[in-house]
Amino acid sequence: MCVLGCLSPPLLVEAAPPTNASHSLGIDRTNLAVIINSSDPLSVATGEYYAHARRIPATNVIRIALPVGSSEMSPDEFLRVKSQVDSVAPANIQAFALAWTAPYRVGCMSITSAFAFGYDRSYCANGCAATRLSTYFNSPSRSPFDELRVRPTMMLAGRSFNDTKQLIDRGIASDASFPRGRAFLLITSDTARNTRASLYPMAESAAAGLTDISVLKQDTLTDAKEVMFYFTGRDRVAGLETLTYLPGAIADHLTSFGGQLTDSGQMSALRWLESGATGSYGTVVEPCNFPQKFPHPALVIGRYIRGESLIEAYWKSVAWPGQGVFIGEPLAAPYRLRR
Repeated sequence: MCVLGCLSPPLLVEAAPPTNASHSLGIDRTNLAVIINSSDPLSVATGEYYAHARRIPATNVIRIALPVGSSEMSPDEFLRVKSQVDSVAPANIQAFALAWTAPYRVGCMSITSAFAFGYDRSYCANGCAATRLSTYFNSPSRSPFDELRVRPTMMLAGRSFNDTKQLIDRGIASDASFPRGRAFLLITSDTARNTRASLYPMAESAAAGLTDISVLKQDTLTDAKEVMFYFTGRDRVAGLETLTYLPGAIADHLTSFGGQLTDSGQMSALRWLESGATGSYGTVVEPCNFPQKFPHPALVIGRYIRGESLIEAYWKSVAWPGQGVFIGEPLAAPYRLRR
């Protein structure tokens, strides 16, 4: 994790609410495609359960065959698979849900960004450098593929079917729950991973009084209840087993390799889901400590509580997402009326 000389200025953007720029109601069960790896029994069980539980149309369930057990796909293999997916995806599909935990990486990109943008090295960095800006970042679009040719993608990740089933059930339970909840934004002693702290002051105005914001100067959060948002910067986060999350909760930690879901030398972002969160994020290759490569807390909070789904709010909060993987239940929508 780079400490000096690699950080560009923090993002100074407003957590603007969604606009009526699109006639779409956003990403929902009708325009999300579930992609299942037919070679992976856990992927099959997870994808089929999700499609049934979320009432995903059968035409929106796409089956492919990938090798099992590898954390990375080669760009050539990915291009073959992506071509297959694009050839059968219905024209109305705006987003993808990947029903597996590995592979999570394609060459220098995360697999969620590769599915969203196509494999493109401009979304990668060799060392401490900026990457290509996502056109979906803080966008008013509710139909990203129709308007931007981007299909935001999230992984239904877990180590077992029990893990993925519980994740899916939490997402569904969150729908139209309109929780007050609590947001915890930690300023830690880890200066290399604390670069989002300058963005925290925007979160209170973004929350518009609809959730309780606590900005805390401490390394560990323990015994907190009704957690809806939790953002921190550490290579490992202690105390997760003591927390009680609300359905639909979002939590992540800024560190180099949290997105290496199955084999990270740091804390995997999967730990957030295993402890009860519904969405998380981490980088799969060294990002350096650019806040632009991680979720902007004010943006994700602001968009989520104004009714966007988890996949929309989370994706729109990352300016340079090429190296980061999104995991969770994409259609969780605690602050949107049930459809």
